Amino acid sequence: MNQNFLENPKLILIKSNQRCWGVGEVSEEVLDQNADADVAEETKMDLNVTIEDVGPCKKHVRVAIPRASIDEIQGEILGEYAEKAEVPGFRTGNVPSSLVAKRFKSEISDQVKQRVLMASLEQLGEDSDLDPINEPNLDLDSIEIPEEGDFEYEFDVEVRPSFEMPQYEGLTIEQPNRETTDEEVTAYLEQFREQYGKLVPVDAPAEEGDYVNVDISITHDGKPLTKIDDASVRVRPTLRFQDAEFEGFAGFISGVTADESRETDLTVSMEADIIGMRGETVHATFKVLDVKRMEVPELDEEFLERIGAETVDDLREQIKGMLDRQVKYEQRQATRKQVMDKITESADWDLPEDLVKKQVDNALRREILEMQQAGFTSKEILVRENDLRQRSLSMTRQNLKQHFVLDRIAEEKELEVTNEDIEMEIFSMAMQKGENPRRVRARMVKNGSIENLEAQIRERKAVDIILDSAEIKDVEMPPTVSNNVEALNRSVCHTTSQSDAELENDDEGDEE
Repeated sequence: MNQNFLENPKLILIKSNQRCWGVGEVSEEVLDQNADADVAEETKMDLNVTIEDVGPCKKHVRVAIPRASIDEIQGEILGEYAEKAEVPGFRTGNVPSSLVAKRFKSEISDQVKQRVLMASLEQLGEDSDLDPINEPNLDLDSIEIPEEGDFEYEFDVEVRPSFEMPQYEGLTIEQPNRETTDEEVTAYLEQFREQYGKLVPVDAPAEEGDYVNVDISITHDGKPLTKIDDASVRVRPTLRFQDAEFEGFAGFISGVTADESRETDLTVSMEADIIGMRGETVHATFKVLDVKRMEVPELDEEFLERIGAETVDDLREQIKGMLDRQVKYEQRQATRKQVMDKITESADWDLPEDLVKKQVDNALRREILEMQQAGFTSKEILVRENDLRQRSLSMTRQNLKQHFVLDRIAEEKELEVTNEDIEMEIFSMAMQKGENPRRVRARMVKNGSIENLEAQIRERKAVDIILDSAEIKDVEMPPTVSNNVEALNRSVCHTTSQSDAELENDDEGDEE
């Protein structure tokens, strides 16, 4: 969730105005003045504020500022210029105010506009019941303060929804639980070894578990739509694109050999990025370039040394620990979903669609972050990521409602996220990836996910509050190891043509 959800509403308004003006246009004095967040009682303006509902979680604000307040600020700024102005023929500090006002008319006008807006927004944040969650859409270029008479400006702003808090104590929750078996460890060990294996071309028809390199051409109504070049795809029962699902892929492609082509129709997800393509049928042609099989390394001393394990038993124990973490992840997700379903049963309030769309990528990043913390491989994360993308809008809409409820619980219980909380999570993620924690932190700060992590921890603490008072019933959890889905990091609707190698280079560049 955007960090603005956790900020003081008044500061959102102030920071928005500072960002709109730009660092170079806001004097240090003005920044310091507004960063203090205290407006002296005697300097308050006699604002006339009108706030109206204009849609789900959206307010229209009209602010009228009397001429007397504007003249007072203008006088202060004129005095500041008069003290420092350097004009030929006059000593500094002795330039007549009328000459200063004429010579620096444009600069003074800009400063008056800036200070009037910032002071009024700060006062509005303190005095009103506005609870903004995003920056107001102030069109500063169109705002001009008149030379005579009062000044008025207006804007729309998204605010937190108003709702009755649900009953969240004493819930009955089913908690899926099970022990990781030796069979699951063995199955995962095979997958683990494949990460260090190599693909070898074979002169044979493709079988389930093989890899095929394919060119995929997508058309819609007979017109070219997407071209995916030289994609390496494993033959699994289901092939999952970012915006479509191909069930029965293994049966469709099995038996194919190099230079053969096969065709099928696919249905675009109802939550695809391109709205006009949702639910549409597209035609896909798979041209097979070659067939390959995976050769995995022997489980010998050389392999164990390569991955830093002393013995096979040591490796199996590490894998068991990783699978146990994944069980915890699934357990947390299942109990969280029940909690969320129960506390949002009455959440029938609407959210603005533009707010939902803006939060889609953020919600995906947070989900991926949790999977990384649980120790899932990149391939497993991609499978789930594509599934989430196909449900992104409805998922994000539900997540936003859950956030607002959990945020209220966190406020009621005065829950805080400490630096130690964040550092512990980063350290855990770094250990799982074999990276330096400082490198992980730097990357998260750069891509903005450090804010997601803070919000995630805060919400997790709120969920823990609910679970502490809940009645927990253990139920059987199905195995987590599955080889049924192959994910392709591509969209059937995008009109670009890109090869696997090109995409991998792009991904590596993003990580750096």
